[in-house]
Amino acid sequence: MTRVLIADDHPVVREGVRRILQGAVEIEIVGEVARGDDAIEAARHLKPDVVVLDIGMPGPDFLEVLSGVHAAHAGAKVLILSAQPEEEFAVRALRGGAVGYLTKGYAPADLVEAVRRVAQGRHYVTDALAEQLALGLVSEGDKPPHEKLSNREFEVLRLVAGGHSLKQIAALLGVSPKTVSTFRARVLDKLALRTNADLVRYALLRNLI
Repeated sequence: MTRVLIADDHPVVREGVRRILQGAVEIEIVGEVARGDDAIEAARHLKPDVVVLDIGMPGPDFLEVLSGVHAAHAGAKVLILSAQPEEEFAVRALRGGAVGYLTKGYAPADLVEAVRRVAQGRHYVTDALAEQLALGLVSEGDKPPHEKLSNREFEVLRLVAGGHSLKQIAALLGVSPKTVSTFRARVLDKLALRTNADLVRYALLRNLI
């Protein structure tokens, strides 16, 4: 039996995912949470085999949640189920420790298959993303500037663009406001931007928030 934890802040989405997965006899839903920090705690206490994780939940950034889930329960396989486009988030999620990425526009059968595959320790990506990864269609020179940010810099970009203050970001990431300010300065420099307003516009144009 595959034990699944659902982590999504939208009740309708959680209910839909639960109904879809409960239709598979070998899948058991062991919990549901609506915040990233709650996902980490639930992984620690419930010991799920698979965590179906949304990117945009309240709480820590999804990359922080990914590392937190793995630290809480090393046996958990994380499948990202997101409304965010693959081309902006999938590679970074996989590098961050996720073993699968599926957007919410796919069919219920795809979700069941994705959970089955990651539960077996295999990676799950769509054909389009697999082709892009295999053929290396995006060269270093063609990548958008934010793809060259470190994971922590990318987290700070999304949190600043999401309206969080330096103090709030510091609390979320467990670092000092001075450290956050340093990361913010690096992000501005690498993206050739000047202000927080510029960061917001950049993130909105590229569907990063």
